[in-house]
Amino acid sequence: MAAAAEPSSERPLRRDAERNRARILEAAREVFATRGLAATLDDVAHHAGVGVGTVYRRFPTKEALVSAALVGRLEEVVALAREALDAPTGWDGLATFLRRSTDMQAEDSGLRDVVLRSDWAQAELCSMRDAIAPLVRALLDRAHAEGSLRPDVTAEDLPAIFVMVSQVAEHARDFRPDLHRRYCELLLDALRARPGNSPLGEALSEAEAEQLTARWAPRRH
Repeated sequence: MAAAAEPSSERPLRRDAERNRARILEAAREVFATRGLAATLDDVAHHAGVGVGTVYRRFPTKEALVSAALVGRLEEVVALAREALDAPTGWDGLATFLRRSTDMQAEDSGLRDVVLRSDWAQAELCSMRDAIAPLVRALLDRAHAEGSLRPDVTAEDLPAIFVMVSQVAEHARDFRPDLHRRYCELLLDALRARPGNSPLGEALSEAEAEQLTARWAPRRH
């Protein structure tokens, strides 16, 4: 009889643990969305209404929590890039990707940070970033091939564009939450290939693009 009673005593504990885990993940997504990845596990615990020890029992490191909370958001970026490749023209695809991804980053600072910072090196996050990169290059290649994108624009320019637009979004969030769209459109207009485009100067290398975003992004805790 004692053996038969054991599963029923364990089930509530497992349900409680799962509820706590779900509550922590929901709180993490909300906290990271508003504060970015500079937010701490204490911030998440407070928002979830649990002790920080409970967070550590479910997620032993901040990196583990970031990965669990945000890998799904990166999957949305991958899906967006794949969808953009099916647009009628290369320019339509690139413009759609930039508009919608800057919207996503404006709404979710944690997503912005994990997209732009390569030092969040958890396997799941790296896998998603590795999936995004060739899709973005394919979008650029398609627009270059049709002549709609100025030829001196490279994939390494996109992180800087995301940084610029996301800074507008972050600082205007309280009074003009849609202001970043104005500057996204301005930058899209500048990316168009036209006779007489002014030279941009030397392109960024991949290492320089990573260095730029590393210096911009909040310090890790």
